[in-house]
Amino acid sequence: MASFDSLLASFQQPTGTVPVVGFILNLFLAIGLGLLLRDLYIRYGFSLTNRRTLASNFVMLILTTMFIITVVKSSLALSLGLVGALSIVRFRTAIKEPEELAYLFLCISIGLGLGADQVVITLVGFAIIALFIWIRGFFVQVAPDAHVFLQIQGKKKEQIIEKIIEILKNHCKNIHLKRLEENNEIYEVLFIADFSTFEDLTVSKEQLQSLDPEMRCTILDNRS
Repeated sequence: MASFDSLLASFQQPTGTVPVVGFILNLFLAIGLGLLLRDLYIRYGFSLTNRRTLASNFVMLILTTMFIITVVKSSLALSLGLVGALSIVRFRTAIKEPEELAYLFLCISIGLGLGADQVVITLVGFAIIALFIWIRGFFVQVAPDAHVFLQIQGKKKEQIIEKIIEILKNHCKNIHLKRLEENNEIYEVLFIADFSTFEDLTVSKEQLQSLDPEMRCTILDNRS
């Protein structure tokens, strides 16, 4: 009976108190690491979709993970309650590329380390990973931080695709061919393009229309 009472007491009572000063310092450290990771992802990421949108959530993800771990580590009952709560949570946001998942797991790892007060290990691990990302950026071409999707459709003509690419190169900072479909009659091509100004976009669209007045151009903001 005594052992049962002691077990029940371990569930009801926290195993320790959270030092407020240490918690606040970890919060500021989490913000700093989140901002550094955001800049690394924006500058050295390979995702073709807009990296700034995903990176803007890194700080909040790290802070939330750290806050949860800091609270539940002080109580066995809260820890078990967290397991039950996570069993009904579903992550429904579409992950377009594997690299996005890798960075999200890195954010969670940072939050877990700081929430568990493993500050030194977290800093050492983050520093090594950040150094690897930085060095990799010198050897592997980083994907352009593109602004728009540009879809072009029209009737097949001689060297039409080459002419389209030549026009876009003259007005885009970066251009990436995403998809090309064509047959004997029609063609459809999709680019991810980065225009410096709206004027460049307008001029390139007019020049494309001059190739074929019946050409259909669809422009979609990549940040949407």
